[in-house]
Amino acid sequence: MNGRSLFHWVGGWKAVPAIVLLHAVLPSTLAASPQTDPVKIAVFDFELEDASAGASIAGDSDADDQYMKAVSTAVRQEIENSGRYRVIDVAGADAQAVGNRSLWKCNGCDAGIALALGAEQSLIGVVRRITRTEYVVSFQLRDAKTGARLAGQQSDLRMGANYSWSRGAAGLIKSGLLESPRQ
Repeated sequence: MNGRSLFHWVGGWKAVPAIVLLHAVLPSTLAASPQTDPVKIAVFDFELEDASAGASIAGDSDADDQYMKAVSTAVRQEIENSGRYRVIDVAGADAQAVGNRSLWKCNGCDAGIALALGAEQSLIGVVRRITRTEYVVSFQLRDAKTGARLAGQQSDLRMGANYSWSRGAAGLIKSGLLESPRQ
């Protein structure tokens, strides 16, 4: 096809503005459309497992509760801000394991609870206090339909006071879940 044939094929000069507009708009439209919808995820409150010496007599349970709320909030924000997930409200979950904060020990019961809440995946986590300044953060991600474990990780950082738990948990989620390929 020579230059003159191409000119006549596109309808002469009248088609040039439409072609330029299409060339300018189409790539940005395609780039703006998401490739996949965010996964609906139930992020349950992180739980505290205190293995420190004198755990039953030392410490302040009200302060620990506040730190654990900060952990759960930080993790939910990190997950929601990623754009990969849409965090489902778990306040309506009335399962015993949720109420007595024992999801970490219920062998995957979180998946069924998440499914009942309309989620596709569930995430549970635990902060294990080893001493008053040492802790480990862990999480597990499960498929809500099958209960299959999709991901999980534990921090190797064992330094920091209670107020650093939220940073440690959010960092673990970012590096162990959000920076990895989609689950």
